[in-house]
Amino acid sequence: MRWTLKEKPQAEETEALQKALNVDATTAILLLQRGIKTFEEAKTFFRPSLTDLHDPFLMKDMDKAVARIEKAIANNENILVYGDYDVDGTSSVALMSTYLKSIHNLVYTYIPNRYDEGYGVSNKGINFALENNFTLIVALDCGIKAIDKVAHAKELGIDFIICDHHRPGAKIPDAAAVLDPKREDCNYPYKELCGCGVGFKLIEALASKEGKTAEDLTEYLDLVATAIGADIVPIDGENRVLAYFGLQVINTNPRPGIKAILAQVEKTELTITDVVFIVAPRINAAGRMKHGNYAVTLLTEEDDELATKYAAEINDYNLERRETDKRITEEALVQIEKNKEQDRLTTVVYDKDWHKGVIGIVASRLTETYHRPTLVFTKSGEFLAASARSVKGFDVYNALEACAEHIEQFGGHKYAAGLTLKEENYEAFKQAFEDEVSKTIDRNLLTPEIKIDLEIDLDNITPKFNRILKQFAPYGPSNMTPVFLTENLIDTGYGKPVGADQTHLRLTATQAGTSKNVVGIGFSMADKFEIISNGKPFKAVYSIDENEWQGNISLQMKIRDIKA
Repeated sequence: MRWTLKEKPQAEETEALQKALNVDATTAILLLQRGIKTFEEAKTFFRPSLTDLHDPFLMKDMDKAVARIEKAIANNENILVYGDYDVDGTSSVALMSTYLKSIHNLVYTYIPNRYDEGYGVSNKGINFALENNFTLIVALDCGIKAIDKVAHAKELGIDFIICDHHRPGAKIPDAAAVLDPKREDCNYPYKELCGCGVGFKLIEALASKEGKTAEDLTEYLDLVATAIGADIVPIDGENRVLAYFGLQVINTNPRPGIKAILAQVEKTELTITDVVFIVAPRINAAGRMKHGNYAVTLLTEEDDELATKYAAEINDYNLERRETDKRITEEALVQIEKNKEQDRLTTVVYDKDWHKGVIGIVASRLTETYHRPTLVFTKSGEFLAASARSVKGFDVYNALEACAEHIEQFGGHKYAAGLTLKEENYEAFKQAFEDEVSKTIDRNLLTPEIKIDLEIDLDNITPKFNRILKQFAPYGPSNMTPVFLTENLIDTGYGKPVGADQTHLRLTATQAGTSKNVVGIGFSMADKFEIISNGKPFKAVYSIDENEWQGNISLQMKIRDIKA
């Protein structure tokens, strides 16, 4: 692990913010590291408000989108709500269809089949719309690159409204409206919305015509928060406001589908991390193992009993998904060793029989093992399909763009993308991708990095400080959980490997010059026991965590790494 200590702000900046907020230096530094420099910015950060959301009509084409939907309602047109099969897509479809059904009777949903249609707008979906007399398709979390398909639909008399957040290509589709804050000609102030976030801005704009505001639409925010967490978008600006209030809905009055998922786990209050690791995988499992329609059905169900039944089915898909991705990850690791590719700068693996629904998860697992840009391919119809994952700091989308001559189509983000190519181009692409990464990657990025906010002493770990830290949540990209470094630690003699298979490390640390003892837990860190044993001094990087045991809550270090 590479430890990187963040630069401290200027002393005068720290003192000024301390004075303005009446806080200690540690809190002021953590805020300044997040770009918060004034009392007003701190107030917005600590007290998010739905009134902080931007006017949806600042988004390019929003007026056109609203006008086209109003026309469809006035003319009694059939509206098809179309979305991708992942969490962001299915949450978006659930959000948009639920809202439109509250103002119009002729609203239906469509999720493409991952296996015979693939990602995004499909010809099969357009044919479905034509055969069933749909004259308007609202596409969510996809469509920004569907130039030919949108043009084809237009020739058939079907209009598109696109709500996407992926990077556009050189051309924008000729749709009735294209909502995407990443459009170069879009001046919307916040660029990092997820697909469901863009969908929420559209229903916010539609509701404003009836004199309603975002505060009247909070029932939809459990879906938006789930999509924000699952899609790993920055949790700052508007996303932070939407996630903050979405978590409140999840924890107090979630829709029956999410409530049924939560009934399967023992959690009293969910954080955004819990949403990512508990709610999102179950919703995702439907599209991975069966069909995304199952997820939409669960998320739009209003009857508690039926929601419980659907949640149980989806939980079974999730268990099946876990077994499948574990097996394929093991096979991929064997393939890397067999091909003697352990020392390459990229991981590119392929097997025609791998389950297309889990290759994205497998790519993430392989990235954890080898920490380098990774692609996992499988056979998909006449093409090979891949999921790409990257390491922090490296833009895999740009790398794929540089290899475009070997690719049929691709799309995605800086850290996650998807692509298809012809089987005969696989080896040429594999070499081209390795060559491109070799040319462009900073070799430091190939070693996992822990970014440390601040060095503190054990004396800083107090209930008061923890109460302040809890107000920094929800955490995520651009506002990560604060990580601290403490040096000159000694285990008091209680350190030992723990857990059913003795793979975790538990210790009780004290620090030279203090009388304080703090418990630390390091998951999958039993191999570090030797470093802390027999009174040897060590240093640790960790976040501050609450441990609940028999009704008592105590503070502990959630250890990220230990060094002598």
